[in-house]
Amino acid sequence: MTGYGKAIAELPGKKLTIEIKSLNSKGLDATVKLPVAFRDKELEVRNLLSQKLERGKVELYISAESSGDLAGYTINKPLAKKYYQELHDLLAELGEEGRESVLSIIMRMPEVVQTEKIVIEEDDWGMVQEGIEKAVNLLQEFRVNEGKTLESEFINRVGLILQLLEAIEPYEKIRIEDIRERIRNGFQNLAKQEKVVPVDENRFEQELIYYLEKLDITEEKVRLKKHCDYFMETLHDEASQGKKLGFVVQEIGREINTIGSKANHADIQKIVVQMKDELEKIKEQLLNIL
Repeated sequence: MTGYGKAIAELPGKKLTIEIKSLNSKGLDATVKLPVAFRDKELEVRNLLSQKLERGKVELYISAESSGDLAGYTINKPLAKKYYQELHDLLAELGEEGRESVLSIIMRMPEVVQTEKIVIEEDDWGMVQEGIEKAVNLLQEFRVNEGKTLESEFINRVGLILQLLEAIEPYEKIRIEDIRERIRNGFQNLAKQEKVVPVDENRFEQELIYYLEKLDITEEKVRLKKHCDYFMETLHDEASQGKKLGFVVQEIGREINTIGSKANHADIQKIVVQMKDELEKIKEQLLNIL
């Protein structure tokens, strides 16, 4: 949603600079600052922004300056003479009169040198409106170019998550065997220490299967892959899908977290951490998606 656009509207004797920029925001939050002559056009400008820009904290500023032979400054002579008299009277009292010219001091005093007032006519609005539309179009172009860069990044990062998901598979069988062996050894050691009745193997296997089913991550892996595929499908949709992508990312994160909580295996948990890292980078950049 970040972007910038700038356009110039050349009017008789003056130049208007139209600048527009946008930052990330959940909705459209527009700030519009227009010259006094066009204050009544603010609602029209806001409507234009809402039609062209769906989301973002948007700021549009129009500044005016004189151009050509009409550009220049004026000196406030009555004020300059008053400063001159006051300064000479002060120098006379101090016995310093005539030591240096006070003209350079006077020219730096407040409001002595004034910029010529720029008058903008109502008839100029048509050209200003064209400039605003041009600036908005440039902002849109900026957003599109940024979006293409982000699209490539999303594709790469989702691809990395899927690669990491495949990297879990070799550890799954080892994980189950390790858990089975650890539990069996635990029961056997307990039986020896406490001198209890030997474990019923059939009952032990039933309870073990029940326990291992709770640690099974097959469903989470399937759902995670589907969520990633759906993310890619939504990403290529022509319509604005930023909020929808945000919801999909939440589901991806939920499955990754569940895999991590069920993993019970150091190597799988390391992979889960890598997946979370890629997902966080996606979340950061999603703020820039409409």
